[in-house]
Amino acid sequence: MNTPTTTDATTQPIKFVEVLRREADVEPDAVSTSEVTKETQIIAIYGKGGIGKSFTLANLSYMMAQQGKKVLLIGCDPKSDTTSLLFGGKACPTIIETSSRLKLSGQAVSIGDVCFKRDGVFAMELGGPEVGRGCGGRGIIHGFETLEKLGFHDWGFDYVLLDFLGDVVCGGFGLPIARDMCQKVIVVASNDLQSLYVANNVCSAVEYFRKLGGNVGVAGMVINKDDGTGEAQSFAANAGIPVLAAIPANEDIRRKSASYEIIGRPDGEWGPLFAELAKNVAEAPPMRPKPQTQDQLLGLFSADVVGRNVVLEPATVFDMVGKDEDIKPSLEVVYDAA
Repeated sequence: MNTPTTTDATTQPIKFVEVLRREADVEPDAVSTSEVTKETQIIAIYGKGGIGKSFTLANLSYMMAQQGKKVLLIGCDPKSDTTSLLFGGKACPTIIETSSRLKLSGQAVSIGDVCFKRDGVFAMELGGPEVGRGCGGRGIIHGFETLEKLGFHDWGFDYVLLDFLGDVVCGGFGLPIARDMCQKVIVVASNDLQSLYVANNVCSAVEYFRKLGGNVGVAGMVINKDDGTGEAQSFAANAGIPVLAAIPANEDIRRKSASYEIIGRPDGEWGPLFAELAKNVAEAPPMRPKPQTQDQLLGLFSADVVGRNVVLEPATVFDMVGKDEDIKPSLEVVYDAA
């Protein structure tokens, strides 16, 4: 069999493998820090489960729509709570369950089966399997495959916001970063170690895929339930990413969120906060973050909070079996170095 050949700039035939080698030798461009110019901004938002990213996104997307932007909100969290918040507690059919049901009856999925609107916001949920009945990451991949068949890349939105669970690390949840499906990532965290650990993992993933030639950057952090202690602000500063908004730990916000009430309304008490967040999200450029080490993360908190004064005491055989170890001579032959 002949080796495939192609033609380079000098029109001379060369081996295809040589073309691949030349491409591999090209250093990828740095992450752009200029204003995003692509017509549709696709933004992936990550955060620890329960940290409030779905609450943040539902209100952010609502505010953007009231500002005259065409916004698509896609819930990529198996809990499907993003659209529930947007739709006042009413869950919409997910892409996974809808496509499975229609496939059984020999029908194809259409836009109207999976995409719904409220006050100018378009929204859909990818969904996920029931506990123990499938892989959530694989469900995300299947959901995006369905979106592509529906013409996802041709839709004319100003913003597409993707709500991703940050503390699940299997492949499907890293899809936007690994495949350059978004231009930038936003992390949602609070002043606690676990949510900052997740935020740091997301920064590490962005940096990892950047080294493989990816172009996604981190646009910044939203601090939710901010109690003023400052750990999240310190993390953002150390990681080299801006704070896009700090949503206070407020009882009124908590109660309204728990009752599925949108607070990101232009004429509401919290309207200015979300209007500023919408502006910052739109304008923040994607940046290369500086992931922190475990010790650097711990250093954000006082020792009595995270237990840095704990000393690791090695276990013994007696601890494990209740008696001392009988040391037996080894039959292994050890040869002196030649």
